[in-house]
Amino acid sequence: MKGSLQPRPRALLLDWFSRALRAVDGRACVRAALAGEALPGVAADGGPVVAFAVGKAASRMVLGAYDALGARLTRSLVITKAGHVDAELRTCRGATVIESAHPVPDARSLAAGAQLLAEAGNLASNETPLFLVSGGASSLAEVLRAGVTLAELAALNQALLADGAGIEAMNARRRALSQLKGGALIERLGGREGLALFLSDVPLDDPAVIGSGIAGPVPGDRLCRRVIANIEQAVESVREVASAAGLRVRVGHERFAGDAAMLGTRFATELAAREVEVLVFGGESTVCLPQAAGRGGRNQHLALAAARALRGEAGLTLLAAGTDGTDGPTQDAGAIVDGDTWQRIADGGSDGEDCLARADAGTALEAAGDLLCTGATGTNVGDLVIGLARVV
Repeated sequence: MKGSLQPRPRALLLDWFSRALRAVDGRACVRAALAGEALPGVAADGGPVVAFAVGKAASRMVLGAYDALGARLTRSLVITKAGHVDAELRTCRGATVIESAHPVPDARSLAAGAQLLAEAGNLASNETPLFLVSGGASSLAEVLRAGVTLAELAALNQALLADGAGIEAMNARRRALSQLKGGALIERLGGREGLALFLSDVPLDDPAVIGSGIAGPVPGDRLCRRVIANIEQAVESVREVASAAGLRVRVGHERFAGDAAMLGTRFATELAAREVEVLVFGGESTVCLPQAAGRGGRNQHLALAAARALRGEAGLTLLAAGTDGTDGPTQDAGAIVDGDTWQRIADGGSDGEDCLARADAGTALEAAGDLLCTGATGTNVGDLVIGLARVV
C-alpha cells in the first residue's frame, strides 16, 4: 500500500477530503437524525411540520428533512448564501428560498431576517417548528435593534473579519445589534414545542453561539436542540480511511485556533518530522488583515505559510480547506501544497513572501496551480487540514 501512495498524494488527499464532507453532509445528517428515535417537537402523530433553515448548508439540510418527514413537512423557509442552493430544492413542496449575503450582510440579509421573524411568529396552532442551522447564519439573516443601521452592521462585520477575531467573539458582538439572534427568534414561538438541529462550526458546539444564537436557548423555551455534525466527525472519517490503508495517523485531539500563518508553519514542521504518515487537524484559524488586503482566506493563508515551511521537502503534501467549500470572500475552498509549491509560485511570476505579508495568498497559490475549488459542499463544520508524508 505504501508503494501505491507515491504517484498520487494529491488524489488521495482529495479523496479523503471528499469522504470527510460526506460524513458531515447536511442532507444525510438531518435525514438520519429525523429518522431515528422520536425527538421532542417532532412527535410521530402525523402533525404538520414547518422548517426554517438558515446557513450555508441550509439547502442540503432541508432536503434531508423532506426525505425523512415526507408530506408532514408542509412548507419551508430556506435562507442560504447565494450560489449554495441545490436545484432539487426549488421543486420541493412549499419551499421558499432566499439567497442572501455572506460574509458581510447587506439589504438581502435584513429582508431575509424580517421574513424569518414574521413566519416563526405566525405558525398555526398545530404546526411544529423545525429549525435547521449551520454556519453563515450570522450574516445571512438579520433584524437590527432600533437605531442601528445596515451600514453600522456591515462595518462591524468588516472590522471583525479584518481583526482576525475568533468566532465566539464575533458572534457576541453581532448579537448585541440584533433583534433576531441570541434567542430573540425563539421567543416568538411563545413556548411552543419544537426541534432545532445544528451543523456546528464553533468551539464547544454551543447552540447559543452557532449562527450567533439564532436558535439559541431562552428561559422557558421548549425547543429540543441537537448538534448532528461537527469537525470531529470529519476528522474521524479521514482517520478511519487512512488507518484502513495501513498508514500511521496522528489526529489533533483539540481544535486548532489562532494565527493561520503560525499554524501553517507548525503543521508543516510536524509533517516534515515524518513521525507518522498522516496528520489530521480540525478547527478554524484567523488572519489579521493589513490595509488593502489581497485575495484569499484563512485556509489559503495557512496553506501558503505551510508551503514556505515545506519548500524543498520531497514527498510531503498538505491540504487546508473549508468544509463549506469557500474560504473567506473567495470561490476557492483552500489549497493543496507540497515541497515544490514555493518554487512554482516564483515560476508563475508571484512572490510568496510578499503575498503572505499582504494577505494575498490566493494570488500566489493560483500562480502555483494549487488552489482547491469544490463548489458548495452542503455542509459547514469548520476547516480541515490533512498532511501526507509519502515514503521515499
